[in-house]
Amino acid sequence: MKTRTGEAIGLDTQAVALLWADTLPPEAIGFKPGRWGCVASLFAAVATKGRVAGFDRDSYGCWGGGVGLGFGNRYQTFPGGVEAFCRFLSDGNAKTESGRAMGERMAAGGAAFADDFLNGEKYQADPGIAARFVAGLPMVELPAQYVVVKPLDRVDPERETPQCVTFFVDPDQLSALVVLANFQDPTGERVTIPWAAACQVMGILAYRELGRAQPRGLVGLTDLSARRNVRASLGPHVLSFTAPWPLFLEMERNAEDCFLQRQTWRELRQKPVTRPSIS
Repeated sequence: MKTRTGEAIGLDTQAVALLWADTLPPEAIGFKPGRWGCVASLFAAVATKGRVAGFDRDSYGCWGGGVGLGFGNRYQTFPGGVEAFCRFLSDGNAKTESGRAMGERMAAGGAAFADDFLNGEKYQADPGIAARFVAGLPMVELPAQYVVVKPLDRVDPERETPQCVTFFVDPDQLSALVVLANFQDPTGERVTIPWAAACQVMGILAYRELGRAQPRGLVGLTDLSARRNVRASLGPHVLSFTAPWPLFLEMERNAEDCFLQRQTWRELRQKPVTRPSIS
């Protein structure tokens, strides 16, 4: 199906639909079982190259990706378990004897993430805060075998219902999506920016919104690690906007008769950007 919203904001990549499925499209790309990979990078391949990607409980790329797609608490399989992951997310595992020994073995074996395992990504202040963050994630075991992501224009609305749709957008386009999401909402709070892995924003956090009477749009790709992984394919100035399916349909209904047909938006998209000189 086509997207009026994408056309109206001048989207130059594909809108990405996420679906739950019990069969995998034969053309789907994915990760080999047990091999590391960044889920966000496959979302980017769908958006920029029109590919179809698929994931299951054996091929989800990384621990956070397995959690983000909805394959349960994969942090339990992180080296050293959930406690070690919380240290990895915060101040590192070098402060415990067992963690230090494990990290040193990783480094000796050439593991790329050994330094972060030992010294921490330092995305959160301490392991206690990280543990509360992990405990608050809406982890689920999907009632389907696969998560499939594909261009929205390859979705057959007569046979398939996506869980959510993700747009990769520049700042002007993101602004337009925020306005459009709030077009019929007097609260002005139909969009939020959660802190989580990029794939978790496009996955389980969007799934959680489906349980709300008024599902919110989610701004994402503020995950620094994911930004590093998709920079070559998406560029340095892109963020994501994920609309749970009911919100996406609402935005589609409103996209043809709103500010997107008015002069302010046309000028934003048509006028060249000029920056003042610094003397």
